Amino acid sequence: MRVDETGYLNGRSAWPVRLTRMGFGAAPLGNLYRAVSDADAQAALDAAWGAGIRYLDTAPQYGLGRSEMRVAAALARFGRDGVTLSTKVGRLLEDCVPEDVTPEAFVDVPQKRIVFDYTYDGVMRSFEASAKRLGTEQFDILYIHDIDAGTHGAAESEAKLRELFAGGGYAALDELRGSGTVGAIGAGVNTWPICERLLGEADFDGFLLAGRYTLLEQEPLESLLPLCVARDVGIVLGGPYNSGILATGAVEGARYDYAPAPSGILARVRRLEAVCAAHDTPLIAAALQFPLAHPAVKSIIPGAANAAEVAANVEVFETVVPDALWADLKGEGLIRPDAPIPGEVSHAA
Repeated sequence: MRVDETGYLNGRSAWPVRLTRMGFGAAPLGNLYRAVSDADAQAALDAAWGAGIRYLDTAPQYGLGRSEMRVAAALARFGRDGVTLSTKVGRLLEDCVPEDVTPEAFVDVPQKRIVFDYTYDGVMRSFEASAKRLGTEQFDILYIHDIDAGTHGAAESEAKLRELFAGGGYAALDELRGSGTVGAIGAGVNTWPICERLLGEADFDGFLLAGRYTLLEQEPLESLLPLCVARDVGIVLGGPYNSGILATGAVEGARYDYAPAPSGILARVRRLEAVCAAHDTPLIAAALQFPLAHPAVKSIIPGAANAAEVAANVEVFETVVPDALWADLKGEGLIRPDAPIPGEVSHAA
């Protein structure tokens, strides 16, 4: 498998959205957990481009606009036509006093605060602000960002869904898609049931699902992924390492879902590591390649903060993983027996 292999988000959109099998998740370029220099950020983007990666994903949240602005500098070099670009709506960035800055997990951010707004006006304002930061008014994919209960809590998430549908946010997305300004619309979320909920309400082209279909978690096999195949809705998988632990292994300080990994997860990862070691295969390589075996999953977008991390992602993506490893993971009960494994399915280019 090569990073520059391509396919489409789905086969039914009026504007076909072409994706490389590995994309570039630009959250680290917003200074996620640690500061990243402009030089390292641009070197990472150049390394991705040089490796054949043509799908870039960013969002206003990532560094309160910093990631989008860094991606914009790369787009000026690469040319907009050669890149598949996605960003997100739902978070407006407003100037504020220093004590009101909302950096979340990002450091060294501009003096901005986040205001959630999924209404018609909020979506349009978010789109226009991203267009200005990125230097383009054409987006291949526009995702609703973090409308799930994992971000807002159950009650507040319901209120946000009312903003989206009764308040006109979805109408704004559909308008942008209908005008040809945006090729596809979807949601970028950290939980999978919200994707089913959204598909029950309206027409979406794809979802960016972070960390929910991995070597550690396969619950979406129950209903979401079969539904996406039946409806021709593509999945872009973010967070393939579950926030880090599937890249680092069960080391001290390993992170799972943006927090220190609990003991049960550490134990399961040790078992995964043991099977991988028996086949002389890095755990990170198995973690990166496993989700793409499912026909609903069209691209995977690990993050990177510098050129070396991009090179490492490319190397593990293209590592040959023995078929026997997947069989042993199933035999050990570490992945579900109904989970597709690499080599079982093909993806049309």
